[in-house]
Amino acid sequence: MSEDTMTIREMCDAYDVTPRTLRFYESKELLFPIREGQKRLFTKRDRARLKLILRGKRFGFSLEEIRQLLDLYDMGDQQATQMQRTYQVAQHRLKDMEEQRDELNEAIHDLREQLKWGEQFIADLQDQKDAAQ
Repeated sequence: MSEDTMTIREMCDAYDVTPRTLRFYESKELLFPIREGQKRLFTKRDRARLKLILRGKRFGFSLEEIRQLLDLYDMGDQQATQMQRTYQVAQHRLKDMEEQRDELNEAIHDLREQLKWGEQFIADLQDQKDAAQ
């Protein structure tokens, strides 16, 4: 690996992704490796973009949202537009995640209550069985 470029294998090892993932991101115009015949060489810019893609995916952003945010990098305004839009999308995503968490917490509470009921029901059946013997 040179300081400036990485092969697909080096990218996979460094970022714990598969070659298929990198080719997919390339096909979606998220990454733009240098092509030397069949060989792909990823630049520092590609590595930075991949880090952002992986972070965005972890937070639940769609690939289209990620692509749109990455495309704002070259607006010529020192990334102000990119940062503002990313902040807006992230706020919306955080709200969605918090709502999902709240719904999940409620479902967990309800399931615990059902399990308590089931535990008591089973114990009562066992008591009836023991009393009948």
